[in-house]
Amino acid sequence: MEHAPSHPQLRIRIVFGEDEMIGPGKAELLERIGRCGSIAAAGREMGMSYKRAWELVGTLNAMFRDPLVQSTRGGPGGGGAVLTEAGQAVLAHYRAFEHAVAEAGAAELAALGARLRDIPGEK
Repeated sequence: MEHAPSHPQLRIRIVFGEDEMIGPGKAELLERIGRCGSIAAAGREMGMSYKRAWELVGTLNAMFRDPLVQSTRGGPGGGGAVLTEAGQAVLAHYRAFEHAVAEAGAAELAALGARLRDIPGEK
């Protein structure tokens, strides 16, 4: 069973259309691809199947005007993936938006947190 965070946290999903959105999971996948240089490795780190990681990258690449991730095929030297300039920009905008919302809503978030029960599961 998952433990509740010690304080309220925001998880922001920006919805552009019916099947077009970016949220914490896709942002984390982009960050890990940038760090690992591999879609498969990034997915593994997140406990995500290879297929699911590739599906999310495909969705992200189709959603924006320019692809966010560029991959090279495997082979003797192995494949790889990098965040494109567009990918870096989208990720930076998403993280900046998260930060701005967290700052703007800090007082309200703290007020909501102050109304939580002290003991989990207590009625």
